[in-house]
Amino acid sequence: MTDQLTYPDVVNFAVPVFIALILIELTWIVLKRRGGRYETYDALTSLVMGAGNVASGILLGFVAYGFFMALWAITPLDLGTSVWVVILCFVLDDLRYYWVHRFGHRIRWVWASHVNHHSSQHYNLTTALRQTWTGTFTFMMLVRAPLILLGFHPAMVLFCGGLNLIYQFWIHTEAITRLPRWFEAVMNTPSHHRVHHGRNARYLDANYAGVFIIWDKMFGTFVPEQDSEKVDYGLVRNLGTFNPIRVAFHEWVGIFRDVIQPGITWRDRLNYCIQPPGWSHDGSRDTSETIKRKHLAKHPEDANTPGFEKLT
Repeated sequence: MTDQLTYPDVVNFAVPVFIALILIELTWIVLKRRGGRYETYDALTSLVMGAGNVASGILLGFVAYGFFMALWAITPLDLGTSVWVVILCFVLDDLRYYWVHRFGHRIRWVWASHVNHHSSQHYNLTTALRQTWTGTFTFMMLVRAPLILLGFHPAMVLFCGGLNLIYQFWIHTEAITRLPRWFEAVMNTPSHHRVHHGRNARYLDANYAGVFIIWDKMFGTFVPEQDSEKVDYGLVRNLGTFNPIRVAFHEWVGIFRDVIQPGITWRDRLNYCIQPPGWSHDGSRDTSETIKRKHLAKHPEDANTPGFEKLT
């Protein structure tokens, strides 16, 4: 069994490309006066969040890697390092990403880490850099455990995860409208991912894919972008701040406040951590499902349209 295996840190290599693409997108928007918008403080917040994500990876990355290597030490399987194994690993890791991402919107404890990525009210390439500082504390590393146990080396799995992250960078743009139909049918695209960042009732909890949109189509979470309804970016309740500390930790603080409130049961306290965002013990708040149902109550004509048809 191969214990010592290394792959290049592709994300670090891609940073100059990220910067170049941001400058190209900004130039395009300024010259063409379309394809999105940049706001200085918003973009700076995203850049600071990206830097914080790198720093947290340096400080805490040993936790996940140590866990993966412990699993590697006990698995009897080793699939090797052929190109086909790497390709298979990439596809399966993208399936892993789909579920982690879906958990990130349906389990408040995981949402507390992921919410910062959705906190911008703009959609441009800097938004892709608005990444979590607290991912280690969600324990979503557990979802990668099956890949290691199946015989994919931890270094390969992390390499494929880096490629996945690089792919997702370019889809955070309004400068690209639609791509060829065959590509939109299989791959995640700017159009599909704009939907994911929408706070419109129609677009909530949709399009979790990283690279392959087929996962959303397989598991019933795909919603196409509607030309008749422009995506409204941000959170259901926007933060109204560019403070990166608040962006990074506000939902963790919210969970803590809910859990320690007096007069509720221990089950309620647990549910404030594991139920979907917006859940409350007295029903005073809205989850994405109740938001959709309230929309349908006002607009019954939308009942059989994308984003709502599964509620009827």
